[in-house]
Amino acid sequence: MAPTIVVIAVGEMGSGVAQRLRLRGATVRTSLKGRSAASRTRAEAAGLTIIDDDDKLIADADFILSIVPPAEAQGLAERLAPALTCAGKKPVFADCNAVAPATVRDVAAAIVPSGCAFADMAILGGPPSKDGADSPRIYVSGEGAQASMALRDYGLDMRLIDGGIGEASAVKMGYACLTKGTQAIGAAMMLGAMRSNVGPTVREALADTVAEVFNYDARMMPRMFPKAYRWVAEMDEIAKFLAADPGASQMLAGARAAL
Repeated sequence: MAPTIVVIAVGEMGSGVAQRLRLRGATVRTSLKGRSAASRTRAEAAGLTIIDDDDKLIADADFILSIVPPAEAQGLAERLAPALTCAGKKPVFADCNAVAPATVRDVAAAIVPSGCAFADMAILGGPPSKDGADSPRIYVSGEGAQASMALRDYGLDMRLIDGGIGEASAVKMGYACLTKGTQAIGAAMMLGAMRSNVGPTVREALADTVAEVFNYDARMMPRMFPKAYRWVAEMDEIAKFLAADPGASQMLAGARAAL
C-alpha cells in the first residue's frame, strides 16, 4: 500500500518534493496554517491534500517531512508534538532542514517523547526536476533512517548514513558551508569591486584564472537573490556547526550580513 506523507511547508523545495512523491503514487498532505497565498498556489498546483487541523493532518500518516526555513524547524516540531503524542499510529518524523547537529537534536527532543521515530534528513541540491528525472540527494540518519529508505520507491534519492541524530545534518552543514558560503563571499567581493569601479576587470580575471569557481558563482548568484532572506538563519546554523573553530564560526556568522 502506498504511504501517506505529510510535507510541511510547500516552499520551492517542499512543494517539489511533495509533488514528486504524489506523482509516484503516495498520498501527500500539507497544512497551510500560517502560510501565504503563494503557498496555497504551490500546494494546489502540486495536487496536495490541504488539511489545517493538525490531528486530522497526521491521522494514519506514515511520514512527516519538515521542510521549512531553519528558524522554523523547532517551532513546527513543538506545534505538532501534541497531535503526535495523541496519534494512534506513529509516523516517522523527518527533520529535513538546514540546521546544525545541535539544533536537530533539540528538534528531536520535542518529537521523541511522542513515540515517533525520528529521522535526521539533509537535502543537498535543488528541488526534484519537473520532468521526473532528477532528485536532490537526501542523506538520512537516526532511528527512523532505515524506514525512510522506503521513499526511494517514490522518486527520492535517499542515502543512508549508519549513524545517529545529527550526522545527516552535519553533512548538510558541511555542504552548505562551501556552497552558500562561496556565494556570500562572491557577492561581497563583487560589491567591493563595483564600488572600486573594477567590476568588469575582476570578472574577466576570475573567468580567465579560476573559471570553475567563477562559473559556479555566476550561475548560482542570480538564483540567490529571491531566497537570500532564508539564508540568514542558515548562516547562523553553519556558524553553530563550526563553533569549535571560533575564527571560522565568526566568518560564517559575518557572511549573513552579505545576504
